[in-house]
Amino acid sequence: QVQLQESGPGLVKPSQTLSLTCTVSGGSIRTNYYYWSWIRQPPGKGLEWMGTIAYSGSTYYSPSLKSRISISRDTSKNQFTLQLSSVTPEDTAVYYCNAYIYWGQRTQVTVSS
Repeated sequence: QVQLQESGPGLVKPSQTLSLTCTVSGGSIRTNYYYWSWIRQPPGKGLEWMGTIAYSGSTYYSPSLKSRISISRDTSKNQFTLQLSSVTPEDTAVYYCNAYIYWGQRTQVTVSS
């Protein structure tokens, strides 16, 4: 059973970089054909796909975030990490890491000074 657990600060100041890490257990992030994603849900809005890192290490980003987002991985720790730069209050949301039917526990991130 694959399990995902997010970690990172719940409060980020405007203009700073948001960084969240997803630790995967019960499976390897290098397993063929697994795609590891970050998804968020701003208050009162629907789910928004942010980006994905594939089992191969290839990355795919939402066009609306492409200038600010980076997803990387640490295969030795079986983790993948989201970095979102130059955050504003509009980046306040519940953030999830995800792979297929597997979801992290959710992390509330608030952007505020």
